[in-house]
Amino acid sequence: MKKIKNRAYFAMLIAFGLVFGLCVFAVRLYADGKDWTMLRANQSVYNDGVLDTGTVTDRNGVVLAHAENGVFSYADDETVRKSCFHAVGDFSGNVGTGAISVFSSKLAGYDFFNGVASVSGNGGKVKLSIDSSLNAVAYQALAGRRGAVLVSNYKTGEILCMVSTPAYDPNNPPDISNPAYEGVYMNRCLGATYTPGSVFKLVTLAAAIENIPDLYTRSFTCQGGVTIGSDFVKCTGTHGQQTIEQALANSCNSAFSEISQELGADTIYNYADKYGFLKSLSVSGIDTAAGSIDKGEAGTSNLSWMGIGQYNDLISPIAMLRFVSAIANDGVAKEPVILKNAHSSSNRLMATDTAQKIQELMSYNVAYAYGQGTFPNLKICAKTGTAELGDGTSNAWFVGFLDDAENPLAFTVIIERGGGGLANAGPVANAVLQAAVGNS
Repeated sequence: MKKIKNRAYFAMLIAFGLVFGLCVFAVRLYADGKDWTMLRANQSVYNDGVLDTGTVTDRNGVVLAHAENGVFSYADDETVRKSCFHAVGDFSGNVGTGAISVFSSKLAGYDFFNGVASVSGNGGKVKLSIDSSLNAVAYQALAGRRGAVLVSNYKTGEILCMVSTPAYDPNNPPDISNPAYEGVYMNRCLGATYTPGSVFKLVTLAAAIENIPDLYTRSFTCQGGVTIGSDFVKCTGTHGQQTIEQALANSCNSAFSEISQELGADTIYNYADKYGFLKSLSVSGIDTAAGSIDKGEAGTSNLSWMGIGQYNDLISPIAMLRFVSAIANDGVAKEPVILKNAHSSSNRLMATDTAQKIQELMSYNVAYAYGQGTFPNLKICAKTGTAELGDGTSNAWFVGFLDDAENPLAFTVIIERGGGGLANAGPVANAVLQAAVGNS
């Protein structure tokens, strides 16, 4: 009898072990099944390591990439193919942040119960939020220069335009050992960081609004620069006596040196961190490059340059887009997404009052310094940046948004070694925005 009981207990232990093992396997299958299925060695999904099924379209249904039974194709229009190269990627997987790589399981038609079985047999479809026609306009406006262009709807978070250059036609891949294609597989919108120059003054401005009580009644003096310790912080001009509105519009280094010294490195750093510039963001599951800022010591020119957007400041274009979107949206950032109709979470970056004050100052920039005629029929609020790189060249920035309920668009343009922000990045932004609102 005792032997029978022992055998029964042993059988129960074996049964319990089997059930426990099956439960563990089921949990692992649910959590990791997609990754197991999408291994490049799986010949039912990949053909010699190349995804061979699925369709990627833009927000309007324009086919940007299609694969079926080992036959690959991209958009019909060459400019669209080039301008969407980084957003879409290629079937060889060279662009790791492209839709073909990131959303490969969707393209393969994967689901938990059926694996990669597809009712149609043609895989799945991924609809991006980008408008390929806007991408084409941005690509042409960049005119062969290296850089990045982003436009989003700041009410929904959807990215409508995302162009990174250099790019190439995936139908005719070039010899990428040519220096002209250096870094061609990196999406500069998401994966690069740049010296921001004066566009970073918006961050310093936000900190000043919330920490310097007499900011709006103070007069800032500019005599072409200011001496800090043994160093001279040079300004772009001699602006004389200015209000904070005029100081931002003039992009006055003297004024922002004074503000930076008063705020201190910790405050500026903490605001940059709070606004997401020092973190990796997630754009529909795509991890972006994190920026970095070194703190300048109190009483040194490094602290001044830190608040001005020089020194060792580095930020990503997508983080700047998110920041100006939050300013436009009364302080709330709708997290950027690259999939059409994808849910975008909301995060408050700053107080409504702070955002509205910056809105007014960015509008004043255009009226006072840039010229509304430069951007005809656009209710534009913007900030320029000319980020000096220490070798006689500078990155050209132009960032901002439209104060337009029917066209709630935020934008970020950077041209590597492009020169002045207004003269060079401004026309690129104007071209894309005019097309987006239907003025072109």
